[in-house]
Amino acid sequence: MTTNTDSHTQPEEVELIIGNSNSNFSGVTSTMLQVMSHQKKLINLRIMGKHYVPEPGLVISFWHTVKLCRKPLSNGKWRIFHARRVDEMIQGVILKYVFGAKIKLVFSSAAQRKRSGSTKWLTEKMDAVIAVSQRSASFLHKPPTMVNPHGVQIDNYRPAPDKQAAWQALGYGGKSGIGILGRVRKQKGVHLFVEACIQVLPELPEVNAVVVGAISSSNQDFVDGLKDKIKQAGLEGRITFTGELPFEQIPPIFSALSMVSALSDNEGFGLTVLEAMSCGAAVLATQAGAWEEIIRQGKDGYVVPVNDQKAVTEKMQLMLSDTEKLAEMGVTGQKRVEENYRVEIEAKNLVDFFRTLQ
Repeated sequence: MTTNTDSHTQPEEVELIIGNSNSNFSGVTSTMLQVMSHQKKLINLRIMGKHYVPEPGLVISFWHTVKLCRKPLSNGKWRIFHARRVDEMIQGVILKYVFGAKIKLVFSSAAQRKRSGSTKWLTEKMDAVIAVSQRSASFLHKPPTMVNPHGVQIDNYRPAPDKQAAWQALGYGGKSGIGILGRVRKQKGVHLFVEACIQVLPELPEVNAVVVGAISSSNQDFVDGLKDKIKQAGLEGRITFTGELPFEQIPPIFSALSMVSALSDNEGFGLTVLEAMSCGAAVLATQAGAWEEIIRQGKDGYVVPVNDQKAVTEKMQLMLSDTEKLAEMGVTGQKRVEENYRVEIEAKNLVDFFRTLQ
């Protein structure tokens, strides 16, 4: 009879605790969950907060964290607490300095604005600060310990084998498609996209456009005004507002699009561009988020100044007038994401860095 010696082994110690304080699903939440799905293969972790966590066994409460972190790991090293929001920094500071938790505090900063005095004070209490782009690093009052860009789940975002066939199967008309995805509001530059389409699409009868995303009641007048302009231009059958769609419908739309626009006034990072590039779409973006660092001008697409209608229209015309070059941009962009912006890379870089702090 064989004895199972494994039944007496000690469970793996929790080394990483991830903040998850916001009950509203946001880009920060999405990024955290995607990275976590790969980090958990590299380090034993728990998530402090149950919001949107698909595996209840990974969830840990604040008070459980207090209890867990009263003592260091068995090897004497301290656990890592990773915050991505200001209120998570506050939680980390309380854990460490009020309850005496044996933790190293790490904050990932994506915001592209000057910090308040209180946020600077909290940042000073961190053992390390990570910026998600060089641009976000420039808004910190001190240089970050590390710059680690976000990545994308390339298995979820793949180009369709035949983009034209995939686009036509979606039922939005035309032989090929372009789009803008995200919350439908002025700050996202939807009006810039629609106006450019009104100017450019009449010369390109085979191209149709979609605006994909939720429309809040506060933005309904804004959208109605855009629809009126589209109707006056005689393009109501060629520019479609889809409204909010289930998440599972989003990757197939990305996969079918030949060009994706991302025209925000500001962004923390802006995963939309990586998702589009991963799907083999050329990109037209503004100088927001990390987009200037990601997009190589004329190779993967173009970056234009924020809120510059003339530049958006000119670059859309340029890109759509040469279908071979457009397709080539999609191919080079997809390769760039696979080589540099996979979420597995982001996760491994974080875990390797955390190991240096313990």
